[in-house]
Amino acid sequence: MYYFGSRVRYSETDEYGKLTLTGVLNYLQDCSTFQSEDNGLGLSYLVNRNKAWWLSSWQIVIDRYPVLGEEIIISTWPYDFKGFYGYRNFTISDKNGNYLVRANSVWFLFDTKKARPVKIEPDDIKGYGDGWEEKLSMDYAPRRIELPNDFRQLPQVTVEKHHIDTNHHVNNAKYVEIAREVLPDDLEVTELRVEYKKAAVFGDALYPRISRTEDGYTVSLCDGEGSAYAVIWLQGKTERI
Repeated sequence: MYYFGSRVRYSETDEYGKLTLTGVLNYLQDCSTFQSEDNGLGLSYLVNRNKAWWLSSWQIVIDRYPVLGEEIIISTWPYDFKGFYGYRNFTISDKNGNYLVRANSVWFLFDTKKARPVKIEPDDIKGYGDGWEEKLSMDYAPRRIELPNDFRQLPQVTVEKHHIDTNHHVNNAKYVEIAREVLPDDLEVTELRVEYKKAAVFGDALYPRISRTEDGYTVSLCDGEGSAYAVIWLQGKTERI
């Protein structure tokens, strides 16, 4: 297991003084990035080998949002590797070890020169232990998200420079941030799933399609032909947690 401690900053909070949903995702992806960097398997290592770890899906359960100034511990560990897929858990805990956030993620190793997934080799994961740490106890949802037939089309969102990361496409957290903006203002998200389908780059137009389901909302961020870049399912409540 890899972990680091932090404290919720004012710049990371919403109007209620709580860590934002985007802030939650940023902490999680920062944690796995720090582990890779500290193990010598970080960005430079991957770039020199024409490789990258790309995220296929998220499932994130938020038990409680940490508040301004609260001390938190962010942890991550891979629990399995198969073919070109890697499976990784995350948690955010308070200073007493109580879970605030629990998450599962599926990644794949990508050959940036050949533009296709590539089989994981021993050197690709040599710094992550044996890859067989205990799987986090949570109700695991399917990786794929079912798309409702009925949806409401919303105005396009153009990909700007602030959406782009070192992979030269939209950062994983930014898709969720865009989806959150089309949900009701009083909804506090308690669980979300994301299925990433293809990468959007600077200048692309995203067309949000929102559907209300029995248990939440599904937002599909599509291109002009209706093909999805990412599908986001979110569930929440109006009472603040």
